[in-house]
Amino acid sequence: MRTNTRSYKDLIVWQRGIELAKLIYRLTQAFPSEEKFGLIAQMRRAAVSIPSNIAEGQARHTTGEFIQFISHAKGSVAELDTQLILSIELRLCRAAAAGPAFEIIAEFRPMLNALRRKLGERQ
Repeated sequence: MRTNTRSYKDLIVWQRGIELAKLIYRLTQAFPSEEKFGLIAQMRRAAVSIPSNIAEGQARHTTGEFIQFISHAKGSVAELDTQLILSIELRLCRAAAAGPAFEIIAEFRPMLNALRRKLGERQ
């Protein structure tokens, strides 16, 4: 069991996830309407999944479950990174417009790995 847990809202990685999701929503607003049920929906779902998995994992009753949800968040980060690259290559957005999202994505891998390591020490 985990002890001394804080709210997921206190976790910087969750806060950055919320920022990333908002960036993705704003970025995809400029995408063509024919992508509404394609790339727009996938990117938004992946972006929302990142902080959602962190929140759900923190709310679980065991460290092992939290670690599992961190893995889900890492998968969503990789998925979103891929979708952003594809969006640029398809010229749905400019690299400069996607830059802030890529910056946050680059922060996630070490942050999630550090959180996972810290949780692993508790097991």
